[in-house]
Amino acid sequence: MTDIPSLPEGYEISTDPARIDVDRVHRWLAGDAYWALDRPREKQERAMAGSLNFGAYEKVSGDQAAYARVVTDGATFAWLCDVYVDRSARGKGLGTALVTAVCDHLRPLGLRRVLLATHDAHGVYEKLGFKALDRPDRWMTLGLE
Repeated sequence: MTDIPSLPEGYEISTDPARIDVDRVHRWLAGDAYWALDRPREKQERAMAGSLNFGAYEKVSGDQAAYARVVTDGATFAWLCDVYVDRSARGKGLGTALVTAVCDHLRPLGLRRVLLATHDAHGVYEKLGFKALDRPDRWMTLGLE
């Protein structure tokens, strides 16, 4: 990586769980994110409670403009998920800056890998160093729903 994305002017990123606008995050994900459509509010709250949550906020208003969460044991593995940027804040590099902040936060933990799944944003994540699995044949999944 040669160009490290910077946070757009007027925004800040925080991991303070008290700042997360749970109503807004649930509305974004359950109403507009293909991977979480119709996710029940109670399930979203449980997911957030068991995760490391990141928010990007407008400095002036304090309104949340983006969200990401990480499921991790803090030692060997992390899964980056539920990355969402409000439609009104897209195109400014906020999502890229948010994911960069997540990775910077995780780097000192010495994790072996950070995984994510995406249907349509491969290019966004590739420019941050993510790549397709070298050996996808080693990975398996179990659907319980």
